[in-house]
Amino acid sequence: MADAKEIDGRDVLDDLLVHVARGRLALGLAALAAPKATVKLIGMGGGADAGRDYLARVFGAREIALGAGYLLSGREGRRLLARLGLVADVLDTASGLRTRGAVPLRASAGATAIAAGAAAVGAAKVVKDLAGR
Repeated sequence: MADAKEIDGRDVLDDLLVHVARGRLALGLAALAAPKATVKLIGMGGGADAGRDYLARVFGAREIALGAGYLLSGREGRRLLARLGLVADVLDTASGLRTRGAVPLRASAGATAIAAGAAAVGAAKVVKDLAGR
């Protein structure tokens, strides 16, 4: 039996990527507006570090662009942004795996798990789009 989202024509994976996009926006806005607090909340350090704050803002800008782009796009735009988000999330996951031992485990594991989860949803959506379903 098909679930309600299949019956009314909604795409479950698109709905999940809408949530990912909203999370991207929230994290991006936080990193852009308050990089020191955002990095500290994630568990990757405190104190003054202008370079770290700059990179957090760059990361925030990327997340805002991907999140807002997905939310503001139609079907074809979302197909492209799902692919771009997948690339970013796979690279973030790989980067997180490389940090083992270099940053606190809680921070590394948390950020890597979030990136991997987003990558999994993105991969499922890209495969579904490519299959034409």
